[in-house]
Amino acid sequence: MANIYLDNAATTKPCEAAIKAATECMTEDFGNPSSLHKMGVNAEKRVTEARRAIALALMCEPECIFFTSGATESNNLAVLGAAETYGRRKKRVVTTSVEHPSIAETMNRLEERGFEVVRISPKKDGTFDVNDFTAAVNEDTCLISCMLVNNENGAVLPIKRIFTAAKRNFPDIITHCDAVQGFMRIPFKAAELSADLISVSGHKVYGIKGSGALYIKKGIRVIPQTRGGGQEKGIRSGTESVPAIAAFGAAVKEMSPKTALALTSAETVKEHLVSGISSLDGIKINSPDGALPYITNISVMGIRSEIMLHFLESKGIYVSSGSACSKGKKSSVLREFGANDAEIDSALRISISRNTTIEEIDALLSAIAEGKSVLFRA
Repeated sequence: MANIYLDNAATTKPCEAAIKAATECMTEDFGNPSSLHKMGVNAEKRVTEARRAIALALMCEPECIFFTSGATESNNLAVLGAAETYGRRKKRVVTTSVEHPSIAETMNRLEERGFEVVRISPKKDGTFDVNDFTAAVNEDTCLISCMLVNNENGAVLPIKRIFTAAKRNFPDIITHCDAVQGFMRIPFKAAELSADLISVSGHKVYGIKGSGALYIKKGIRVIPQTRGGGQEKGIRSGTESVPAIAAFGAAVKEMSPKTALALTSAETVKEHLVSGISSLDGIKINSPDGALPYITNISVMGIRSEIMLHFLESKGIYVSSGSACSKGKKSSVLREFGANDAEIDSALRISISRNTTIEEIDALLSAIAEGKSVLFRA
């Protein structure tokens, strides 16, 4: 059997439409989109087409979409840019204790700058209580930032309820959602989330690396974090990466009509995976009930993550031991969700794509069972 790639939360394989768009922008429409001649105009058209595709997917106006180098930059721009704009008098920021490092580290930076950061933890069952956020938000709160889907265990946060409740009590509060793992996996509209700012990424949705976007609701001001030539209306200066942006737009355009159908297919694959895992002894499922079907976190008890990971790799099966950004560090996120040291040390993240098959899951289950036998014996 060919290689089985089950690390799609880290990055996805670019689709043919994305590869075609990127190639054309490197071989034909390779001009600088700020140039006034035909080559520049053609490149600018590619950026405009991508902007429209992503805006259509979020059901917003194209002028609300600003391109960045990726989700990390989008998250940094959203949090720092909003805090600098609206935090001159209001110095409290509310977030969760399970955010991606691009948010968590940025929150640490805000604390260094004198902000009070309140981090809401999940309940014992892995869910979040909207009342915890409502209680944390007060008249001194300028920003609330929460992810839509956790990148390590697939937990889906009740973003619409959290943000709606916050704005009901404090209409001027700015709401930001890191929607990277949910975009093009869960059908949603920007307005439905009650979000002022939304971060998305190209390489998580079958585009190529180096492209991201930030949705900024009309009327919301964000202080730019990158200064230069004034590209992206001055929000994000720097020559746009046209190949990556075009690939992002092409991938989104191809996926948009298939999002709901792909989600249904992913649920079927997830059910088969969970059923198979449940039949094996000594394996704990760390993902909570209701988690996104694309991400399943498990612990193969007694076998360290990297050992099982490399055993699976020897079988041509690729999973991860957690967030790609953690680079092997012990997961504080899983601990927040209630996992103990033994469970964290043996955790594996299995993240499927729209193309993952039942046969591939069967091969994974067989390899895990073999690995348990071989590695325990060793």
